[in-house]
This record gives sequence, C-alpha cells and structure tokens, in this order.
Amino acid sequence: MCIGEQEEGTYVKWDKVDPAELFSQGPTEKKEANPKVNMEKFLQVCGPSQGTGVPGAVEGRGRDYIVLWLDCDKEGKNICFKSRDETPCPFLPMEALSKGASQSVLDLLNNVEMESAKTAITPPGLAVDKALALEIFTEKANRNPTMVKNFLTYCLQMPEEDRLRLLCYILDTDFSESLIPLCIYMINLAERQLRDKDVGASTAMPRIHVDLPAPQKLLARLLVLLASPYKFKGQGIAILKLLWILSQSIAPSMADVWELEIPLLIQYLAGHTKFSWSQNTWEDKLVRFLESSLKKTQGLNWSMWLSKELSHQLDSFHSPTPEKAFLYRALGVSLATGLDADKVEVLLLELLDRTDFSNFVDREGVVLACGLCAQGQVLTVLRVFREIEKRIQESQPSWQISIWQRDQSRWREGLQAVLMEVYGCVASYCHPQMLRSLVESPIATQIVQHYSSSCQDFSLKLAFLKSVIQLASALQRVENMEDFQFGLKGTVTGIIMVCVDMTAEVLSVALASDRGSRSQDLVQNMGPVVIKVADQGQGLKEILQAEPAERLGSTLRTMALYALIHLSKLKPFYSVEEKDALMDIGLHSLISIVPPEEENDSIKKLYTDAMRTLAQLMENLMHWEQYPMMLQGMVQLLEKWILSEKDWEREKALNLCLGVMQTYVRSVGVCNPLKLEHFGTLAGLIAPCTCDPHERIRVASIDVLSSLLDLHACQTSSLAGTSKKEELLVCKEDLGSGNSERIFGASARISKLVCVAFSCEEMVSLTRKLCKNMGARDLQHDKASVTWIDTFLQMRVKELEDKVAEILSTILDRLRRVDHPEVRRHLIEGILLLAHHHQDAVLTLLLIQPLPMESYLTEVWLAVLEDMRFARTILHALVGRLQCPFSTHTNAMSKTDICRPVTVDPLMLVCTIHLLMKKMDQDDSLTDLLPEVVYTLLLQFGSSPWLEAVSPDQKMWHLVYSGAVPRDINLQRAVIKCIKSLLLRVKREGLMTSLEEQDTWRRLLENSTSFLEGIALLTRLCLTNMGSHHRQQLSQLVLKGMDSDVLTCRMISTAMCVELMRSPILQQGKLLKPALLLLESGVDYEDEVLRVFSVRALGNMAHGAPKKVRKYRKRLLKKFVCCLREPSSIYVASEGMASLTKILPELREWDLGSTFDTISRQCRTFFDSENELLRQNAFVLFGKLAGVVRITKRHLFKREVKKAWVPLMLHCLDPCACTAKACMETISHCLRFRGFSGLEMVHGQSSACMEDGTFFLWTTCELLTQTKPAAIYDLFLETIHYVESSSSLVRIAACKLTGIILDRMPVRYLQKLDFLELRNKFQELQLDEADGMLSAALNTLGILEECSQHGLSAHQE
Repeated sequence: MCIGEQEEGTYVKWDKVDPAELFSQGPTEKKEANPKVNMEKFLQVCGPSQGTGVPGAVEGRGRDYIVLWLDCDKEGKNICFKSRDETPCPFLPMEALSKGASQSVLDLLNNVEMESAKTAITPPGLAVDKALALEIFTEKANRNPTMVKNFLTYCLQMPEEDRLRLLCYILDTDFSESLIPLCIYMINLAERQLRDKDVGASTAMPRIHVDLPAPQKLLARLLVLLASPYKFKGQGIAILKLLWILSQSIAPSMADVWELEIPLLIQYLAGHTKFSWSQNTWEDKLVRFLESSLKKTQGLNWSMWLSKELSHQLDSFHSPTPEKAFLYRALGVSLATGLDADKVEVLLLELLDRTDFSNFVDREGVVLACGLCAQGQVLTVLRVFREIEKRIQESQPSWQISIWQRDQSRWREGLQAVLMEVYGCVASYCHPQMLRSLVESPIATQIVQHYSSSCQDFSLKLAFLKSVIQLASALQRVENMEDFQFGLKGTVTGIIMVCVDMTAEVLSVALASDRGSRSQDLVQNMGPVVIKVADQGQGLKEILQAEPAERLGSTLRTMALYALIHLSKLKPFYSVEEKDALMDIGLHSLISIVPPEEENDSIKKLYTDAMRTLAQLMENLMHWEQYPMMLQGMVQLLEKWILSEKDWEREKALNLCLGVMQTYVRSVGVCNPLKLEHFGTLAGLIAPCTCDPHERIRVASIDVLSSLLDLHACQTSSLAGTSKKEELLVCKEDLGSGNSERIFGASARISKLVCVAFSCEEMVSLTRKLCKNMGARDLQHDKASVTWIDTFLQMRVKELEDKVAEILSTILDRLRRVDHPEVRRHLIEGILLLAHHHQDAVLTLLLIQPLPMESYLTEVWLAVLEDMRFARTILHALVGRLQCPFSTHTNAMSKTDICRPVTVDPLMLVCTIHLLMKKMDQDDSLTDLLPEVVYTLLLQFGSSPWLEAVSPDQKMWHLVYSGAVPRDINLQRAVIKCIKSLLLRVKREGLMTSLEEQDTWRRLLENSTSFLEGIALLTRLCLTNMGSHHRQQLSQLVLKGMDSDVLTCRMISTAMCVELMRSPILQQGKLLKPALLLLESGVDYEDEVLRVFSVRALGNMAHGAPKKVRKYRKRLLKKFVCCLREPSSIYVASEGMASLTKILPELREWDLGSTFDTISRQCRTFFDSENELLRQNAFVLFGKLAGVVRITKRHLFKREVKKAWVPLMLHCLDPCACTAKACMETISHCLRFRGFSGLEMVHGQSSACMEDGTFFLWTTCELLTQTKPAAIYDLFLETIHYVESSSSLVRIAACKLTGIILDRMPVRYLQKLDFLELRNKFQELQLDEADGMLSAALNTLGILEECSQHGLSAHQE
C-alpha cells in the first residue's frame, strides 16, 4: 500500500497484547508506508494546470479527476479519504458525477463506434478507452446503487437507438457485472413504457418490445450467464426477469413457454443460495427450458442461428468454467432441433475444427454436444464422424482440422478418444428405435476399431470404457429387447479385461489351471484384440503403466468393472465359466490394493467407489438361474483372499462375501436352494476369521455367518429364534472387544449355534474345510479352527457313526502338517474323543496308515497312554484286530461287523502294540494280557505268504531239517521284538533266558516251515514259566484257534497244541475231549502240514494224559491206521507211525484188536522206502509191536517177523545211522519170534554189536552158523533175491549181506551153491552205476572165490 495505517509501537506485536485492546484502547497513527515515494507531496501538487519540481508531478498536471484503484476494505477507505484531504482537486457531488459520467460514457461509446466503422481494426487506444469507460461504469454501478439508478434514469431520456446500442455493447463485454444494472435499467424502461401507455397495475411481469439487432446472440449470452446464477448477488434472477420482459423481442413464439417456465426457474433460485443449490440440477432445468423453447420455433431457422451464436460464444472462454460446460450442452440441444442436416453438419465440422482435443474440458464438451445433437440428428452426427474417420485413414495434410497443423500423432490419439466417446454418447442420447439398428454397426464396431488401432494409452482406455458404459446403459433402456443379442459382447469384454490389468502371464496361468479349458473358451470369445496381444507376446501389464496394481490412481479399474456390470445384463449372458473368469480378474485388480490413508480424501473416494463397483459386479453376475453354482464359484474365488496374510485383503474379501450372501438371501430364498454340504464349506471358510487379530474382520465374519444361518433356516424351514439372534448380537459385541478370552469364547458360542443348526453332513464338510485351511494363516485362526472342531465333536460325536472315517482322515491329514503344539493337542483330543465312541472305525483308520510310522501318528498313540484304562481297552482291541483275520466269521449282525476291515497291515498292528507296551506302566492288567498277546503275536507268523509259496515236500523237509535263515521278514522280526518287550514289561526274565538258550528266535525266523517247530518250542517254554491260570487261558485260545476256518491259524494253533497235549493242562482243564475232536478233524484235513501236527499232537497224548489213551484207543488207532494207509503222503504216514510208537506202551495186546495185523503189515511196506524218516519210524514201530505181542498175536506176528527178517537184516547196513540202529534194535526185539533166543542174549551183552551194522550182521551170522546152520542157508537163499531189487540201497545191502553170509556159511552148504551162476550175477552187479555197488560186488566176488575154493577142496576130500 502507499499510505498505511498502523498502531503505535506498543501495539505493533499483536501476540503480546490482549486482542480486545486492539479494538478499544489503542490509539491509531497514520503514516506513509514508504517515505521515499513522497506520495503526500505528489498528491499535493496534483491539480488543474499546476506543476512542481517534485518528481512524478507531471503525471497529475492538468487533470480534472483522480481515479483511485483500491481494494474494497478498511485500508482502501483510509487511502481514499487521505488522498481527498491532501489533493487540491475538487470532489464533485454524487449527482453531478453520475450525470457527467453517464454522458462521458455515452460520448465515449459513440466515438468508439464511429472509429470502428472507419476501419475493420479497432485502434488500440480506442479499445482501451472503451474498456476503461465500461470499467468506470461497472465500478460505479457496483459501489453505488444510487448512482446506478440515476444513470439508468438518465439513459431513459436518450433516443431509443442509443439505448439499444448501449445494450449491444454491454452484451459484447467480458465484464458480466454490468448485467445486473442493465437488467434493472430494462425493467425500469418497461415500467416507464407502461406508465406512458397508462396501463393499470398488473400482477404479471411488464413486457417491452424492441427490435434487437441479434436476438439469438442476446439469448445465447444470457443463457450462458445463467449457468452461474449466483456468481454475483441477484444475477440469475435479474437475467431471468430480463428474458421475461424481452420475450416478445427475442422470440415471440417462445413467449408462451417462457410465461410458464421462467417463474418456475425464478422460484428455484429464490429458494436456494449459492451454498445450497445444485449445479447439475440447475443446468438440467435450463436445458429443459431451452428444449421447450426451441420446440416452439419449428419450421424456422431460429435454432440454427442460435447454434451459431452459441458456437461463437465458445471463443470467449479459455478456462474451464461452468458457463463453458453449459454452453456445450446448449449447443448440442440447439443442433438437435435443427431441421437442416447440411447446416448441422457444417456447424459440427466447424466446432471440431476449433476444438483443442488435448484440452479435457473442450473434448468433453464436444462429446456432449455431439451426443445431444444425436437426439434429433443421429445420422448427421454419424456421417460427420465417418467423414472424419475417413480423413484420418487417408491422413490428408490438406484437411482443415487443426490437428494436422500440430503434433499429428498426439492429436490423432486425442481425436480417436473423442470419436470413441462420441459414439458412446450418441448411443446414450440416440432414440431407442434408431439405436437398435445402429448399435453394432457402426457404433460398437467403430468403438472397437478405434481402440484397437490406437496406442491404447491411459486416456484412450478411459474413453473406451466410458463409451462402453454409455452404450450398454443405452441398450438396457431400450424396450422390447428380449430377442436382441449383442454380437460384439465377447470382443468388448476381452478389451475390458486388458484394461483391468490382466497380464499375459496371468492369462497363461489361467489357461493352464483346472479351469484352463473354460478360460480358453472365454479368451477365444473375447475377440481379436486379446488374441492379437497374446500372439505378439506383449505383456498386457505393460500396456497399463499408468495404473499399477498395488495402488489406485484413477477410475480406470472402477470404470472397467462398471462396464462389465452393464455388459452382464445384455444378451448373450455370460456362462458360469466366463463369470468365474471375470470375477477372478476383477478381484485380482482391486482386492490387493492397500487402503488409502485417511487424510487423502480423493484417493479414498476412488477406493470406496472401486470396492462398491466390485461388489455390485459380483451381485450382477449372479444370474437367478445359476444362483447356487454362482454363489459357490464366487466363494471359491474369494477363498484365496479370505486366507490371505494381509489384513486388508481378508477384510475386503469378507465384505464382498457378505454382500454376495445378502444378495443371495434377498433374491433366491428357498426357490433355488443351496446344497446342504455347501453350508458347511462356507461356514468352515469363515469360522476362523471370528478370531482374527483385526476387529473389523471379526465383525464381518460374524455378519457372514449370521446371513448364512438365516439362509439355512429359510431353506430348511427351521425357526431361527430370537434367542439365537440375541446370542449372535452378544457374540458380535464380544468379538468387537480386544480381550482374547472374550473373542475365543464368542467364537466357541457361535460354533455351538452353528452345530445345533447344521446337520451332521454339513458339519462334516465344515470340519473338512477347517482342516484344509489350517496353517494357511496365523495361529489365532488355527486355534479358532480347532475350537470349532472340538465343539462339533463334543456335541455330535454320537451321531457320526457313518462319518468317522471321513472326519478322522481329514484331521490326520492336517495333523501331519501342523507344527504348533497347542493346535496339535486339540486335534489329537478330537481323535481320542472319536475313539471313545467309535473305537473300531478310529482304529481302522489309524492302522491303515503306511509304515514307517510317522511322528504325528506316534504322538496320537502316546496320547492314548495318558488314560491307562482307555489304553488297556485300546490294547485289547488291537490284539483283537490281530486275531480278526484268523477268527471264525459268522454272519455279520451289526454295522460294526459289516464295516470292520480285515485288510489292516499286521505289521502296523504289531508295531503299534509294541509302542504301547513299551510306554505302558507295569501293572497287573498287562500281565493278564500275556497269554492272549503271546498267542496272537505267534499267529502273525502265519500272515506271511511263506506257506503258500513253498511246495509240500519242501515244507515237510523243513519240519525236520534246518536251512538258511531269511533276514528280510519284517513282520516276524517285529513279532519277536514285541514278544521280548512284553516279557520284559511283565518281568519274565527267566523265560527270556530260556528262549535265548533254546535258540527259539532262530527257529522262528529260520524258514517258512521250521517256525512251527519254533512255535511249539516257545509254547513249551511258556507253559513251563506260566501260572496255571495263564496256561488255562492259553489252552482255551489254542483250541479256539484250532477251530478257525483260516488254515494258518489252525496250523499254528495245532503246533501249539502239540505241546499242550504233552502236558496235563488239557486234562486238568477238562479240555482234552474238545482238543481230541479238533485234532481228529485236523487229521482228516487236506493240508499235509496240519495233518502231520494233528497226528503228532494225538501221539503226545501218551505223555500228557497216558491214562486216557486206552479210553480213546479206538479213535486214536483209527486215525493212525488211516495215516499208515495214506499212499500219497509219506510224512503223514511217518508221523502216524511215530504217534503209534508213543501210544503202544500204554496199550495191551488185546487193545489193538484187528488193527494189529494192519499196523504190522503197513510197517513192512515202508521198510524199503526211499525216505529215511519213514524207514526209521517203520522199524521203530515194528520193534514196539514186538514188545506188545504176548500170546494172542504171537503166531500172527511170528509170520510177520519171518517176512520182514531179510529186510531187517539188510537195513542194518542202511546209510542212515539212525535207521540202521533202529533196525538193529528191532531185530533184537524180534529174535525171539525166530527162535533165536541165544542171539538176543549175545546182542544184549555186546554194545559194539549195536553200533556197527556190519559187525552186527557178522555176529548174527556167526551165531546162526553155530546154532542153526540151516537157517543161514535159508537166509542166503532169501537174500540173493534182493540183489535184483529196484532200490539201489537194497541191492548194495543185499550184496554186502550175501558176502557176510557166504563168509560164515558151513562148507556142506557151500557145496550146494552154483558158484558159476553167482559169479556171473555179481560180475553183472559190477556194472551197476549206484554209488558203492562196485566195491560191494568186488568184495562179495572175492569172498565167493574163497568159498568156491573151500567147497571144491571139501568135495575132493
């Protein structure tokens, strides 16, 4: 400022004093702000024809007035009065000033007009004077209303042409402030005319009729200024009143319309202020006013002239203002009412020529104007733009549009954006009937074409999306479109998917996923744009550089989703697969965006609008015919984000899920119900969020669950109940708190409500979903999941008989992957709870897990041991499982029997039993299980495929002879390890020592059949170290096993019964007769091994119950004799003879009855058998028969001995030492039946005879020669026949025995022999290939030669 006003020094610093003192107590000092300017002296020298030496005084010399340009504030007022006090220039009175100023303004205007008429170019000085005069008038009018009134009164005295000329000049000026006094002037003028005509008072607005030089220009100017009615106080109402009084002058045809419309407009403005009015509403009213007015001018060129004036008005606005925006709307409306299409086309081209398409406001205005013009001139607009498109393609430099005079590429892209927007706007404003024929061609086709041929930058994407939205919205407004199919829907959808930031990588992943075929079909339907980009290998994300995925910087993605919303309502409707793909893309484009900061309102609004649009898209994609499927698909798409680690993604996903659920509940109800299993899946997905760390997520989750429960109640026709709703409200309040205990408690209560409402099938699907998503988020979510699972199991465990396998499999699968101890503990408790109520099903599922046993499974089994009572129950059940494959199966009567599997791996069972016993405490209960566990474990040796893989002969061979020990039988080794652990737990160290000393473990593991011998040995030692109660228990188990339908079980049990029959246990327990019956059935069984052990066990009856042998002699003898008559099984026959050998000492001669003859005859048939064991047992049995014979059978047995005498002699030379020894002992027992009692005494006295067969025979022949020479000759004659036996062993033995006999034969009997024949026979034997035959024949020939010489000598003598 030049002259300032400032307080004295004390009050300079306002922050040091009380503010109230500044307005009351402080004195004011006036001083010049800058003393160097000398402003005070400058003002003092100003005056008429005065001069001074003061610098600057020349500016004020000879001036009549001083014009001060000051601010309208207190400081400006002070400067004004200070200048008046210091200036010698006179200040005129106001009235004189008004009159003089008015005349000066008129004179100046006249001067300017005359000078302007002389030349086309207005001199700069005249333009400045004119502007200055107008400015003076405006300033005075604004500052002094009284002066305005006086001025207007003065103007009324001027000629009419001066008044009209003043009106035209005022309309041309840019200073709109003069409009208010002008309107007042015109109103006063109308009142004066009425008074001059003596018109009485009227309530209507007075009218004035003048011939305006350009009424369209006046209307255009006033309409534009009406766009901002509150720019100056009273401006809008003043202009409207001016239009009202000039209605007859501007357009008489519009007068009637204005009579009705203008009062309404005035009423609207009077009822609002600049703070309460709506710009859009006011502009709509003005547009309707203009449309109504122009309709009254049909048949005239009024609208075309108005369009020209409106178009010219555009040049006076160079910045975006409401007036300019409305000017474009008014221009479009006026062009639409034009009747001359050619003129409309010219005006449109002129408009495009002047438009700067880089200016957003101008571009939007042109688009709007063209769209509004299409209301009445749609074909003209399309023709104009087809011409423009043609020129763009031809790229003609001569084209007059200014874009070719500038940066061609940039302006070309701008024009292409305008063209797309114009087509969309044309579709929006076009008449519905015209739109149907034009929508695909040219409108939609050209939109796609312009976007495809452009650089597809950010502005072009926005233009494309905007045009699509307008096009789709317009189609929805058209009636009777049921049969309309939008053919370019797929192409447009494809372009939109590019715009929402779908990269080529994402597209390839989608094609490769489980939805690949569906996505491929969708992409093919999207049109050539997407295919073209994909073929070029160009990353779609690179196209959208201006809109990064992690933040929201514009409305691009929102507009894209909004376009999809409108397209989804058009036919052909999207398929379910296409909807899933669109939703997936929409979610990827927005849900990952970080929410904006609170203080950033613009970005926050963008974010809110985008999320609202996404929710709306999801609701629109849910077509009523596919609601359940779509709901499930949308939830599956949201699942990824609900499980996200980012809280904002989870929150948005839950809110979207809530919106979808609410839409489903409102729109569907029970008409198209959701499958019940889907309820559990949805609840399982949302349930963990009830314990989320963030409050909003927890609250959103309970809202979703509440909607889900409402839908479930509606669909199942169940009562929701007020108590349930109240409980949900209480839970929601607790979830909103920060207390973790209240949060988890509320989650547990919600789970109870859900558990009560849902069926078991739904709860199973809920559990499956909870377990599947466990570990995907943080610990709190996992705790919530296990809380829900525990609640469900506790409340509904008894109803889950058919669902145990599914639930337990789900829990075990998740237990394998969870690491947190607390979560694992809850899952294990759920498994144990299931085991308490559904033991068989739980055990089955635990035992079918593969080996080696994983840590999580070991943890479950160890948790069982925490309750010892339950652990004993489980152990007993496991033992029963091991017995299950060997048990006799009756008809299944219960569901448990039907479902109980028999394919559980016995190795897993054995390992589990070993684990439990190893960790169990030592108590009496484990000792009570000893017999059953040992017996059951021994049965597992029959689970191996040994017995089926080994031939019968090999099996029987291994019953006697041992072979290599196999080292790779895991089950058998596990059984042995388990038995050892059991014996240690029950403190049976003595039994352990005995088993080690007897090499029992080696026998069990030796081969496929010797393990039966090992089982018998282990049974013998166990019986020795067990109490009577345990022995009795074991006996019952063995007898039960012998009655099994499973062969291996019968075999193992029979092998154990062999030892039981050896002891008096069965007789003491009154189990002998049942055992005898079972063994008899075993003898008749087709399996050879079982028959062998059954016969052996029957034979052991002579040791365990000798007094019962005579009682059951008939049954025993019958079975044994049958074994002797078995031609196909030498092992059964051998065992039968061995068993007969055992029981014969307990019988008497008469006890045998007729079987004696059979036994003796059958024994002789086995003397020459190739099997050593069979020969040996036959000789032993024959010897035992000799001991039984007394008087009755003596004669019969004597004949048998005579028949068997030579074979007995021959087998004294048997290569098997045991057989030879048995044979020699049998001969000793049978000598008395041959009358050789003396030989019996000699053999008994000489032990050497019983050790060497050759010596035994030599001694026997020597004694026979001495006592019964004829007998030795008879023996020779019988023996010589065996030289021709088919058995090589018999031939060799016969050859040797012949030599011994010849050596001991008396000379008189030698003379009876045909030595030549004998020599030939033994010479032939030399050619026998049997081992040992050559040496035996040579030895016998040597003896024969000696005997022939002795016989010849004796004959000569």
